Amino acid sequence: MKEAVRMKFWQRYWYYIGGVAFVILAFAMGLWGSAALDYVQVLLIFSWMGMLVHQFEEYAWPGGFPLISNMIVFNEIERPDRYILNQRQCFVSNVVLCYLCYIVPIFFPQLIWLAAAQIFQGLWQIPAHGIVLNMRLKSKYNPGLFAAVFLQLPVAIVFIWYVLTFMPEAANQLWWGIPGSLVLLGISFGL
Repeated sequence: MKEAVRMKFWQRYWYYIGGVAFVILAFAMGLWGSAALDYVQVLLIFSWMGMLVHQFEEYAWPGGFPLISNMIVFNEIERPDRYILNQRQCFVSNVVLCYLCYIVPIFFPQLIWLAAAQIFQGLWQIPAHGIVLNMRLKSKYNPGLFAAVFLQLPVAIVFIWYVLTFMPEAANQLWWGIPGSLVLLGISFGL
């Protein structure tokens, strides 16, 4: 019974827990992480932190992304607050699958193609939120756009610059990050 209550809590408030994780990671990275880790690992953690803020922006403040997505992307008119993006599906996609796709590359920074796949996964949020959703909403903003532009994009730029400048032998692996990111997005949100 307690396990079910804990799971229900986690499923209902995962984006707030992600917000707390962001704050903890910010302090940890500021106080110890950036000096103790490989620079690629630092960028991958910052990329994950950007995704945590992105998710908080979509689901908590200002929130409303599932409703917007259901109505605009999936054309769900009858029950847009329930389907296709419902509470369970959002939890599984954004926590179970997305966290795995973001955390696993942190432990394998030498696999630049995997790191690039993680970085590009966040970069795809720019056209999704900045172009597609804004065109369909006929607006200049939608939940998730701020974090995509001001957190995920700068991390991606620094990552690409760093690999090209300091790891030229691995630069060709950046290209493998593009299909890799699409696979990760497919795993996270297509399932």
